[in-house]
Amino acid sequence: MAKLRILEFPDPRLRTRAVPVKAVDDRLRRLIDDMFETMYAAPGIGLAATQVDVHQRLLVADVSPDKTGPLVLINPEILQKDGVAVTEEGCLSVPGYFDEVERAGHIRVRYLDRDGQTVEQDMDGLLAVCVQHEMDHLEGRLFVDYLSEAKRQRIRKRLVKDRRTVSSPVAVL
Repeated sequence: MAKLRILEFPDPRLRTRAVPVKAVDDRLRRLIDDMFETMYAAPGIGLAATQVDVHQRLLVADVSPDKTGPLVLINPEILQKDGVAVTEEGCLSVPGYFDEVERAGHIRVRYLDRDGQTVEQDMDGLLAVCVQHEMDHLEGRLFVDYLSEAKRQRIRKRLVKDRRTVSSPVAVL
């Protein structure tokens, strides 16, 4: 397994719409394993392939407190949404920023699992929010798109400034 590089906002590759996965094979399963390793190390509870510069409709999630509930969703589609959940969200692609986002409180999702089997699953609570957040990535959307333009610009400027600071050479005396 290998830890992958997570793209950070405002990287334009995060705006790429993912294409359907054509084959569930060993190459895809290696990517899934690498995505889990990356997500757990970050640490996070969800990761879309788009965030690691692979523009296929694939996401991984694990909202369990002890990392024992890994979930793989290949070519996910939401069949039904209802209710409202307003939760504070963060994102591995927008490190250090959190804000409230309104999403459906319950969803029914159809997807392929790690073995290529079709699954339909009802999700609510944190799992429903996480899957909707990651599915947004597959459409080229970020949680900051739900915020005001002013907040989005402040976050963009701060992240760009932070990256410049980190990448600047420092003289060691």
